[in-house]
Amino acid sequence: MGNSRAMELSSALSERLAALPDSPGGYLFRDASARFLYVGKAASLRPRVRSYFGKAANLPAKIQRMMQRAADFEFFVTHSESEALILENTLIKRHRPPYNTRLRDDKTYPYIKIDLAEEFPLVSFTRLVRNDGARYFGPFASAKSVRRTLDLLKKLFPYRSCTKVITGTDPRPCLEYYINRCVAPCVGYASREDYRTVIDQVLLFLEGRTTKVMRQLKTRMDEAAQRLDYERAAVLRDQIRAVRRVSEEQKVVSTRREDMDVIAIVQERDEAWVETFFIRQGKLVGRDQFTMVGAQEEPPGRVLAHFVSQFYNRASYVPPLVLLQQPLEEADLIQAVLEEKRGGRVRLHVPIRGEKRRLVTMVAENAAQTFRLTRAHRLAGQDALAAALSDLQDALNLPRLPQRIECYDISNIRGTDAVGSMVVFQDGRPKKAHYRRFKIRSVGEIDDYAMMREVLTRRFGRLAAESGANASGEKAWGIVPDLVLIDGGRGHLSTAHQALLDLGVSTDVVPLASIAKQREELFALQSAEPILLPRDAQALFLVQQIRDEAHRFAISYHQKLRSRRATRSALDQVSGIGPKRRRMLIRHFGSLQGVRRASLEELAALPGMTRELAQRIKELT
Repeated sequence: MGNSRAMELSSALSERLAALPDSPGGYLFRDASARFLYVGKAASLRPRVRSYFGKAANLPAKIQRMMQRAADFEFFVTHSESEALILENTLIKRHRPPYNTRLRDDKTYPYIKIDLAEEFPLVSFTRLVRNDGARYFGPFASAKSVRRTLDLLKKLFPYRSCTKVITGTDPRPCLEYYINRCVAPCVGYASREDYRTVIDQVLLFLEGRTTKVMRQLKTRMDEAAQRLDYERAAVLRDQIRAVRRVSEEQKVVSTRREDMDVIAIVQERDEAWVETFFIRQGKLVGRDQFTMVGAQEEPPGRVLAHFVSQFYNRASYVPPLVLLQQPLEEADLIQAVLEEKRGGRVRLHVPIRGEKRRLVTMVAENAAQTFRLTRAHRLAGQDALAAALSDLQDALNLPRLPQRIECYDISNIRGTDAVGSMVVFQDGRPKKAHYRRFKIRSVGEIDDYAMMREVLTRRFGRLAAESGANASGEKAWGIVPDLVLIDGGRGHLSTAHQALLDLGVSTDVVPLASIAKQREELFALQSAEPILLPRDAQALFLVQQIRDEAHRFAISYHQKLRSRRATRSALDQVSGIGPKRRRMLIRHFGSLQGVRRASLEELAALPGMTRELAQRIKELT
């Protein structure tokens, strides 16, 4: 199918098409490199897949373009069309085919996780949903959305945020207990049942049942007052006020106390912006925005159908009512899948009049307004970055616009645990997939120049071997940067220049510059004097951001190595402590400091430990 019309005449292809079953299932097309191009589903595979090989004029323009790239197809038989829809969503999520309309998904969407199987459950951020009995809430559109919710939960409910093993025997609680942010099960101030009550309130709040939360808190406050525990009653009173304040801020949008989601879209070219309001018990408890890509030439009802199908395939909760701006394509099939997931009736409804229509209109207006603001912000950001890159090209007299900038930094303390970092900015934005870290191997003393020479030699020594890979490929080493930026002054620049000369890499091909921290001076090979950009120049802000990111990335790696070495060096001195016991000690006590603070009895009580071994740990750490 490199030429789909030529394949039409292939006898082998004709036999494969004839052998297609009439069963429901999924199918996919790949290009000549076996990459996924498109995933689809069908109630009957044979006519659906054969339709791609009919007259090109009968296919949508997007599918015509896909078929020009297609080189092979596969299919999967399922028991029902519902199963085929679930399979389609799974494959789209996993492989992100370019010709499918899909949720923009650079990574797995984030969730809030509460593992009720734990004795003292944590409320945590996760991107991995397992069928492990834990409660998951989401998906959220971004990590920022999750952290905003977690911050609110921590202010309202005193669950623990540490990851230590809870024994109830710690000598003292941490600061969070004293500011009423934790009930301190670590020191035995709260039993397992007391702590579970807090977690149950978190679950109710996340489900939108704030009235029940306040009712439970009031009962506990009254009980504390009856016991004359007025300090505890005052804490609960303040918690009730905080939950009530949040509840009052949640706008009442429906006179009926029902759970529903309201969804509307704004579509432009390849993208569609989807606004979702989450209404629980008649109150707006949350909203989020998602982006669909690959939406070009797709009618709104089809784009919305793709969103509903893919979003609820990942969602932890399906409400009994979903209000929609547009009728969905294949609404009956999607509804059947949602009902199976919910385990009850689900209604997909496009309201025409009344309160529900006003709700949909409000969400659609929010979608349009947020989309306009986001687009304006994006364009403004793109304009500012384009201007900064252009100004930097002029200031450094670069042969081409510095679309790809690589920046290098060294981090060490007196020569120990020395590391180098390489960060990459593409079109003025971080490209973290191409970041690289270097553990310095050949330099044992304090010599930043020699360390920088090693890093650049290792990086650009691989340039020729892997050249030809494009910027979106896996082999980042083979991409020629438009500018190499060194954190340092004239001496660092000279070192970098010599390293490239030794490798036979011309600075006409790989331009070099450095930035010194003291006066934010830029140094370039062709300039005898330092280059001082205006203090308010966008180009200077961009260079500073890149330099600071390289510095941050190097320091974080250095600190990680130093911490690992410190932990190993202290415990490895103890005879009888191998890797397995060392991991157990650090996991149980949280850190090396925790091991040092532990009593002899606490150490000896651990599985596999003896009093003699515990005594050696106390003596040597």
